[in-house]
Amino acid sequence: MTITTRLLFGTILLLAITTANTGAAPMPNIVIVFTDDQGYGDLGCYGAKTFRTPRIDKLAEEGTKFTSFYAQIVCGPSRSALLTGRYPVRSGGWSMPASEITLAELMQKAGYKTGCIGKWDVSNRAAIKERMPNAKGFDYYWGTLGANDGGKVVFHENNERAGESRDMASLTRLYTDKAIGFLKQNKDKPFLLYVAHTMVHSIIDASPKFRGRSKGGLYGDTMEELDYETGRILDAIDDLGLRDNTLFIFTTDNGPWSNMADILRPRHKGEIAWGSSGALREAKGSTYEGGLRVPCLVRWPGKVPAGRVSDAIFATIDFLPTFATLAGFTVPKDRIIDGVDQTNLLLGKSETGARNNYFYFCQGEMHGVRKGPWKLILPNRTKFYGYVDDCGSNEVELYHVTTDIGEKQNVAKTNPAVVKELTALAKSFQMPEKTFEHRIGLQRPKGPAKKKAIPKK
Repeated sequence: MTITTRLLFGTILLLAITTANTGAAPMPNIVIVFTDDQGYGDLGCYGAKTFRTPRIDKLAEEGTKFTSFYAQIVCGPSRSALLTGRYPVRSGGWSMPASEITLAELMQKAGYKTGCIGKWDVSNRAAIKERMPNAKGFDYYWGTLGANDGGKVVFHENNERAGESRDMASLTRLYTDKAIGFLKQNKDKPFLLYVAHTMVHSIIDASPKFRGRSKGGLYGDTMEELDYETGRILDAIDDLGLRDNTLFIFTTDNGPWSNMADILRPRHKGEIAWGSSGALREAKGSTYEGGLRVPCLVRWPGKVPAGRVSDAIFATIDFLPTFATLAGFTVPKDRIIDGVDQTNLLLGKSETGARNNYFYFCQGEMHGVRKGPWKLILPNRTKFYGYVDDCGSNEVELYHVTTDIGEKQNVAKTNPAVVKELTALAKSFQMPEKTFEHRIGLQRPKGPAKKKAIPKK
């Protein structure tokens, strides 16, 4: 044995002994794939019948499928909640301020390489550097700062513009290519990769390879392409030898835009361009379950139980405190963090998890609260998105959302004690002093006052 070989062997042995003595587990890689406007019923494993999602469905076999998982009711608020662990009444939604602390910032400081690919949507869709991904903890960013509502996206790579496109059919593969590039570049160090797809929002499309392939119209074609491209990311993780130490999460930002079908259909030449809430009531923009109860699948081989279905209440706001435990960083102490540590739920050490309630908001107004199987809808609500069809009675509504997932039977009158308990819980929520800013874009600056014309004599 040469001196070099002995030194190398000694170094490896020392690292092994140190790890054994400290009991330190390797820092897991974390990948979040976050789609846009995908409904609760829009995966095969959640009941989709007109299109196929075999790669994503396989995550339910290899990991855990969550059936009471919550995001937020619309895009920007959903993203600020995920990134900060705070309800959007605190984290600002589209207007997320630079003062918010993201999970990427915390993981970056803990030694992670961090990448964000795709739709950002928390800087008022504007290139405000102190609120863009690089300033909020991401080492690398490639994507669009806003949505594709006009059928066009403008790309940024880090803080610089990187072109634009009207080819919506190219975006899913493009984002996936960028994501795989990040994986290859950072395979030798712990990383966080957040892939926020533009599909299936507003102006959707599928590439020629997938066009006309499903029985679900254009929407089904686009979902099948999302499934295929998610499979490419999973394959890259496996091929790079990262499978066993990678926590992989697939979820979406809110419910489907099925309540906008009358507008979306002509934009897509009569084709189906919206998804399904499945058995849930209403859709995007609503605080009924169809607006924010979404699919969530989690895989981490040997850690997250395979083939398990969990109905425990779990949410995107729980990611930050959960990652704190897994990645070894400290949750901020100078602000309210609404998320809870769900490590034991993920790892199968708890069936119920650490969360027993969840609050529902629309444009900064509390609409309701869930506790255990019970959900209370508050009366006298004033804030609604205009495209939401079913705004309810605007009286007290109580649903047992475990046995009545579709919120069809209002049982408030026969359960006054539950109504009283949940009303008190709603009132106990500490609302912020500053009103939630639900503006999507920046306020237009006021121009100079027009001079009055001098009348001709």
